[in-house]
Order: sequence, then structure tokens, then C-alpha cells
Amino acid sequence: MDSVRIDNILELRPDTVQYIRKLYNLDKPESLDDSINILNEWIQKQPHFNKKDFSRRYLETTLIVNKGSLERAKVQLDKMCTLKTLLPQFFGNYNVKTDFEQLHEVIKTVVLPKLTDDHYRVNVMKYYDVEWKASQAIHFYRHNIILAEYLRAHDYIHGIIAIIDLSDTNLISLLKKLNPVEIRQSISIYIDCYGVRIKKIHIISESTFVDGIVTILKSVMSAKLASRIDVHKSFEELHKFIPKAILPIDYGGEERSLETLQKEFIEVLSSQAHLDQVKEMNKATTNESYRQKDQFSEHYAGMPGTFKFLSVD
Repeated sequence: MDSVRIDNILELRPDTVQYIRKLYNLDKPESLDDSINILNEWIQKQPHFNKKDFSRRYLETTLIVNKGSLERAKVQLDKMCTLKTLLPQFFGNYNVKTDFEQLHEVIKTVVLPKLTDDHYRVNVMKYYDVEWKASQAIHFYRHNIILAEYLRAHDYIHGIIAIIDLSDTNLISLLKKLNPVEIRQSISIYIDCYGVRIKKIHIISESTFVDGIVTILKSVMSAKLASRIDVHKSFEELHKFIPKAILPIDYGGEERSLETLQKEFIEVLSSQAHLDQVKEMNKATTNESYRQKDQFSEHYAGMPGTFKFLSVD
């Protein structure tokens, strides 16, 4: 599988950038530049935005995750800044190497280096049978947000395929510690803040208690996203959907192990360059005293704890 390395970990297929730009009618330089210029001009006119100096690359990937639509890109940027204001507990200048207690013993969460043939990135989250406190779950959401910031700064993809591996964890214990409100809020952040488009969610578990996990997830998702959940009894079933060349050796694949990839990501996410990037992007909040009140009421009322169903492309 041919690929082009874009940093120390992530790779793209040789045609990824051109393919995705063409898919959303942004393959002509002038059309892409014009769209970025229009989006930037709109940002400068938003009195409630506390940050207005977004890089052109960030604005380009904002257009990409919104399928080339300027209007959707505007809404997504507004939601990003608003959610960072309404849900500050999920954001912060954290160092994933030192600030998240025993998170990395409880769960490994990485994205895989190679893309699928249709330019999707695979995100693996593997839980282990390690005792942890329910209050520590917030570290997992914060870690994923820091990872999402990294992907927005460096990656260029069609969307995400998620693998949730529960084969080595105690599902009864896990079920007791899950907070549906936090899960709903975190999913909204991933979708609305970062424009994450989820093609499929593969859950691995032989336990009958996995139905409880699925029920909780479906209760906080739109019907469309919930329909994309598949449950497998073994990792071998993943081979029907994801090439072995992409999967880690833990799943019978050819890629580096989860342990190795996690160590690599901890290093890059705790680097000074990324810490500075996260700190800068955390400034992208809102001053609600400058927002038109009818806009807030229409789009965001009740958002901190009473989300309605989340939408997904």
C-alpha cells in the first residue's frame, strides 16, 4: 500500500489531498483560496469570537470536514468556540504524559498511521481490566480532544472508523462508571467542534453485557450514527472491513503494536509544539455578551446538559 508520510506517525495515500479536494469541488486553487478568504472575512465580522487569527490551513480543513460548504463551516466554527465556552471542563492546557494519572494503563487510544483505500483514518480505543475511578473518565475525553486538535493541525482525511475493543475489560465495572451526560457532551464536542465524521463504529466483545454499552451509546447518538455500530466477538472479524496492512499486530495486522503507537503519540502530543498549539486553540472561545441573543437561544440553549440527539453526516 503506497503512502506519503506527513509527520513522524501519520501517513496519507499519494492521492488523498487531491481526491478529497475534488470530492468537495475545492480542487481548483482559485476556488479553494476564494472559499478560505470568504470564511476568514466572515470570522473577522463575528464580534463574539475571542480568536480570529485562524491559519489558512485550519480554515481549509474546516471546509473539508464540512464537505466544502461555507455555511456549514461557519456553523461549525461557531459551535467550536461556543462549546469551548460552555463546556470548559473538557478543555485545558494538559500534558498527556503527566496530567492524566493512570489513563494510559486503563485505555490505549491511538489513530493508525495508514489510511483505508477510501481515505478514512482508523481510531482504536482498547480498554483493559484495570481498576479506575469514575471521576477519571474526564481524562479520556480530554485526551481525545487533544488528539483531535493534533489531527486537525496535521491530518487530511475523509473521516474516521472507530474500533472500541472491550475484549479485555470488565464490562460490569465499566457500565457502572459511564456517565451518559459526559458521553453525550464529548461526542458533541468531537462532531461539532472538530467536524469528526464517523463512518463506522466496531465494538469487540464476547460478553453479553456489551448490549448495555451499546444501549448507552445509542441513547446519546442520532439514529443515523447509532445505525453504524457493529459488534464483533473477535478481532478476526475486523479483517472483513479493514485491511491487515492498516491494523496493528495486536489484531493480526501488519502495523506497529498499540503499545508502540501509544508511546509515539504520547511523545508527540506532549511535545512543546503541540502544547503551544493546544494553548492557542483553547483561546477560540466566545464572549456571549457580544452575540445576538436570538442566535444563542436558537442554536445553543440548554447545551451543557440537555443536548438533544446529535446529528452526523
